[in-house]
Amino acid sequence: MNRHFDLIARFYDRVIKTPDLERLTAFLELDPDLCLLDAGGGTGRVTGQLRPLCRSVVVSDLSLPMLREAQRKTELWPLAAHVECLPFADGTFKRIVVVDALHHFCNRTGALADLARVLAPGGLMVIEEPDISRFPVKLLALAENLALMGSRFLRGERIMRILESHGLTTRIEKAGHVMWIMARRVEVE
Repeated sequence: MNRHFDLIARFYDRVIKTPDLERLTAFLELDPDLCLLDAGGGTGRVTGQLRPLCRSVVVSDLSLPMLREAQRKTELWPLAAHVECLPFADGTFKRIVVVDALHHFCNRTGALADLARVLAPGGLMVIEEPDISRFPVKLLALAENLALMGSRFLRGERIMRILESHGLTTRIEKAGHVMWIMARRVEVE
């Protein structure tokens, strides 16, 4: 497991830029009856701000120090778990968000498969990741590898193919150095 996040947990929220919450909120289509899974959510820096828009938020991460920070936020449910083998039944969540975390997962393909598994019929997953096709993100990837963080970035099209192989429909939007992949599980009639 990557210990970098254990070391920076206490000041992570103060130094890491918050994503475009307005755009993310629009993509997620949140409502007060939904339970949201924040996979790789660390301190809950993103979903702590989205929490008032949904019924409950589970923040899943491997770093216990990051989860302790999440626990300090109002009404977040921290969970130490590998995203590749989440302890939830199939179709548990109507909404899943992964913000700037997929490239840190040990097994990205396995993580996407398990996230697809726990996504409910009619559910929506939004993945926000740096766009590795952009040169500045390639430099970031190099820096993270030099720091032995084990980061492995996937191109948006690859992420979409993996999710589609698990029965989800996908679309992608890009702006600047960021991409958002929206994946929906078709409602079963």
